[in-house]
Amino acid sequence: MWKEIILKNVNDVLSHIIRDRQHLHAHPELSFHEEKTVAYIQEQLDELGVPWESCTKNGLVAVISGNLPSQKVTAIRADIDALPIKEENELPYRSLNEGVMHACGHDVHASSLLGVIRVLVLLKEQFAGTVKCIFQPAEEKFPGGAAAMRNAGALQHPAPSAILAQHVMPELEAGKIGIKKGLYAASNDEIFITVQGKGGHGSQPDALIDPVSIAAQLIVSLQQIVSRKASPIVPTVLSFGKIIGNGATNIIPDNVYIEGTLRTFNPVWRKEAHELIRKTAEGIAEALGAGCEVKIQGFPNVFNDPGYTEQVKEWAVEFLGRENVVDLPLWMAGEDFGEFTTDTPGCYYRVGSGNKEKGITAPLHNARFNVDEEPVLKWGTALMVYLALKTLGN
Repeated sequence: MWKEIILKNVNDVLSHIIRDRQHLHAHPELSFHEEKTVAYIQEQLDELGVPWESCTKNGLVAVISGNLPSQKVTAIRADIDALPIKEENELPYRSLNEGVMHACGHDVHASSLLGVIRVLVLLKEQFAGTVKCIFQPAEEKFPGGAAAMRNAGALQHPAPSAILAQHVMPELEAGKIGIKKGLYAASNDEIFITVQGKGGHGSQPDALIDPVSIAAQLIVSLQQIVSRKASPIVPTVLSFGKIIGNGATNIIPDNVYIEGTLRTFNPVWRKEAHELIRKTAEGIAEALGAGCEVKIQGFPNVFNDPGYTEQVKEWAVEFLGRENVVDLPLWMAGEDFGEFTTDTPGCYYRVGSGNKEKGITAPLHNARFNVDEEPVLKWGTALMVYLALKTLGN
């Protein structure tokens, strides 16, 4: 019953969902600066007569309840921030903010959640329970928006029994979803190392403490933490993507700055790796006469509650067909959704957004990233409505 009702109502509001996505895509905003994005979402909620509350800076929670009696509550989260990438797509709704782009699909996530609200408004007389719709800022940048919203009470008054989130996946064709119970996304740590030396003329290295040479030794030595300290059965990645120094061909700088990332799936090992990174970097620097400061910050794993995720998978098969529900492997990328599931069972799944025939294949965080818009928004929205209603017992 629900599938036909939901699809009819999604089709009725699909033009609004597409309009929302294209507006958000054209007006992307970076993490912690989503003021106009939130204002647009608030405007749509006001037009729909749906109550909302601000929750942290640029965080918003909308609540919609069915008219049938029930005390059950569930939650859905969508992130809303964009990336510092210059868009290369030639689209009528391409980014109007130079150097900022929705290259991770958060415009799709936010417009789909608005679509869920649009459909639930039309179905109020037919369902029971309450859906909390969480529009989260700053997923892309530490300290992130999820922990702040959780700490500010986004999952309280009333508290949901479960929380859902979706994320586009260009490797999957539109109309399919991917899901994995248990550990899914890696913990995501940012590493900042400052090597403090003594700079001067490159022709006199004996009178200096060369932070460039020391930084090179640090990077090579730190790789042995993964190759010799990490368990072979625990996926771990340690990568360094940036080295900054203000020297020149004949100038050795005073300081060198190194930035990198650590990804893994074991919280105990993650903590041990943090300490090993600090001790290794500081020890090498000290042995060579330099100073060293290490800062590590990040997000925990995304862990999909096994029982709830198995149920979500069964519901997805009911709605989409077994051939359209794919089992996913571990994902080395990071996500702060795990902050919402410390005390609340959650399920984070992927929505296919690619189309090889149309040439829509660019990966996430790419200047040419795009989605197969109509089927992604139609099926992404419709499935979320179905999962929310089934979670509420409808």
